Amino acid sequence: MTTINWDQFSAIEMRVGTIINVELFPEAFKPAYKLTIDFGEKIGVKKTSAQLTKRYTPETLLNMQIVAVTNFPPKQIANFISECLVLGAVDDQGDVVLLQPESHSKNGLRIA
Repeated sequence: MTTINWDQFSAIEMRVGTIINVELFPEAFKPAYKLTIDFGEKIGVKKTSAQLTKRYTPETLLNMQIVAVTNFPPKQIANFISECLVLGAVDDQGDVVLLQPESHSKNGLRIA
């Protein structure tokens, strides 16, 4: 494990967002969804792809609050541009449990 310092950690923008749209992503190499996430007025709406199909359906993801890194540069995944990274705990089989606020939170709140 690599050790980071406080400045490196504080540069990571982890924010609360609400998933406002979910689409299947058949072009992805591994089964995935395209997610549209509202991070509030300051950050706005961002899109990402996420390999969440083992545990979540589009219906269970819609309107779910999640935690994501919002300050990564855009990354092309197949024919799609990902603008953020949704955070979750991943087991050895690739099953992801999303990180979520314990109770409803304002979109855009920073995780510290």
